[in-house]
Formats: sequence, structure tokens, C-alpha cells
Amino acid sequence: MMDSRYQELAAVLTGFSTNLKKGERVLIDAFDIPDSMTIALVRAVRSRGAIPFVQLHRARIAREIMREAEGEGLDFHSRIELSRMKGIDAYIAVRGAENIFETSDVPADRLKLVMRKMKPVQDWRVKKTKWVVLRWPTPSMAQQALRSTEAFEDFFFRVCTLDYSRMAPGMNALKKLMERTDRVEIKGPETDLRFSIKGIGVIPCGGRHNIPDGEVFTAPVRNSVEGEITYNAPTVYQGTSFDRIRLVFKKGRVVEASGTNEERLNEILDSDPGARYIGEFAIGFNPHILEPMRDILFDEKIAGSFHFTPGQAYEQADNGNRSQVHWDMVQIQRPEYGGGSIAFDGKVIRRDGLFVPAPLKKLNPDHLLGRRRRSN
Repeated sequence: MMDSRYQELAAVLTGFSTNLKKGERVLIDAFDIPDSMTIALVRAVRSRGAIPFVQLHRARIAREIMREAEGEGLDFHSRIELSRMKGIDAYIAVRGAENIFETSDVPADRLKLVMRKMKPVQDWRVKKTKWVVLRWPTPSMAQQALRSTEAFEDFFFRVCTLDYSRMAPGMNALKKLMERTDRVEIKGPETDLRFSIKGIGVIPCGGRHNIPDGEVFTAPVRNSVEGEITYNAPTVYQGTSFDRIRLVFKKGRVVEASGTNEERLNEILDSDPGARYIGEFAIGFNPHILEPMRDILFDEKIAGSFHFTPGQAYEQADNGNRSQVHWDMVQIQRPEYGGGSIAFDGKVIRRDGLFVPAPLKKLNPDHLLGRRRRSN
């Protein structure tokens, strides 16, 4: 018998997240996930009158292909994938990972080549289709989260089937405030950042593209970033793990980068000129996600966090930065992580992970979880 949680999640992805319509062509990209979840998605797509197509991926096979990838073969592969993507109306990707470091021994130049050659496919998917992407709860992910497999699965389905519509009022208030904001100041342990977001688009994210979700993002004016930041959430990028990354900015550019695996860190930031500029600034507030687990689709939504992202800017919040890199690095500002504040035009809007202005308090955990605060 199929796990009823699979059906519930499939209904969220095909309904709230992508709002599939009759006759739409839907690509289900299944990366190392149970067949029964793929079947649940196929059935959910059909139940809405849409047409399902399925692509299956295996991480070990993908690694083998990338290890010896050449330009000619990748050009052909990219043309095929782009042609298919141009015929797709909606894209649903569910990505499992038995080993998050599966590509750690793929040469850096090969990874860079693959990313560059496949970028047109990703750009078309992001800009031209309805899409949603999420991880799958594997034992490997449970280990990352320091939980048992069963406990992590319970957590996963709870956070992924959250009533995301409850975020809308607070997100809209934050969006409007950010649209009126010029100067942003962020302070915390080993962090003192200053930049402008004036004139840049602001996008609320409440379950339409990523599951789990819970962020509002924009981008800094490209050359406006000054100061320094130390990220206190660990991160994995291109199969390599990093901790305590510290970046120093002058006129928007990363002029100093340090932390674990420092040589590889700087190698990634030197991928192209845009990799040393920031393409995204986002504030996270998912009330179920409290601790980092080296999985960015979860970590960037941590309650009381923000991410400050070297690399490519999104079209909806475009500051003009272009790069094959988009690396969401996260700092958590709740008291147990050292605290911190975010100020817009001199007024603190979030302190120690909790929003201060009344309209934004609807993004604090008590409201999003439907809890009433007890009076003293």
C-alpha cells in the first residue's frame, strides 16, 4: 500500500505549487527516489487533466558521465534537453541523495564545464515554465540532520505539507517594506554589512517554487556591498563541504574569502567575474526549520536566518550580476547562534531572529504555527 503522505505531498506539488491545468505537459524529474513517490506524482498530474512525462536519474551514473564529460558531448546533450524543456509547461523535480558528496571527486573543471553547458536549460526552465523543486528524505539526509530515519521522515513531511498560505500576509508586508527600502545594515558576530536594495525587485516565496519554502528575496545594488560577514551555517557546494566562511567586500566585490577548504572556496569564487559579487539577499522564516543540515533547500529557509548569495542574480530581482555560480550561504541570527539584527533605512526590522514591526510579526513562528503566546 502506498504511504498516504506521498499522495498528500504529490497533491501539494501539483496543486498549490504548480497549479496544473488540463492539457499541460509536466516533466517529473525523479532523482534517486522511491518508485511509489514517482507513481504518486504521475497519478496526481493525471488527476488534474495534465500530461505526465518522467525522467529518472541516478547519482552514481551522473557522476560517471561528468567525470569524463567533453564539450562536444555536452553541447549535444544540452541541445536535446533544451528542446524538450521548450515543450514543457511545468517541471516538478524531487531529488534524493544517498551520498551528498557523490560528485566530490569529479574534477572542478569538469563540474564547471557541465554547469556552463547546461545553464541554457536551467534558464529556460526557471524563466519559462511553472516549476517546483524539493529534496527527498533519505537516510543520508537524516544523518545530516542528526536524526533517526523515521524522525527525519516525520519532520520532512510535516514541513513540506505546511499550510504555506498562512505566510502570505506577512510576506506581502515584508515585500512592500523592502520595495521602499534603500539602505540595509546587518550586524552580528563577526558581521557588519552595509548595502542598498533600492530599485531591485522583491519576490516572496511561499511554496510555489521550492518545498520547503519561506523566504522573501531581492538583491543588493551590485557595487554597493561593503563590510564583512561570517556565515555560521555549514554548506555543501559542488560536492565539497565548507564551514565558517568569511567574506570581505569592497565596492560590492569579495576581496577576501576564508574558511575551511579555503583553496576550493576561492577556486569557486574565481569561476567567473560575477562569482565574487552578490546575486541574492533573502530573509528566511520557515518555523519548522531551526537547525542547518547541509542541504540548501532547507537551510536557506531556517527561521531567523538570512542568506547572502555570491553569483547569479534571479531575473525577478535582477541587479545585473551574471555568473554560473549561485551559492546560497546562510547566517542564523537567533540568540543560540549569537544573535544579530537587520535594519532597513536605520530602523531594526528583525532582532535575534524575530521580526519587530507589527505587520511583520505574522512571519514569526508563533503566528505561522498558529500558536497563541502566553501572557506573563
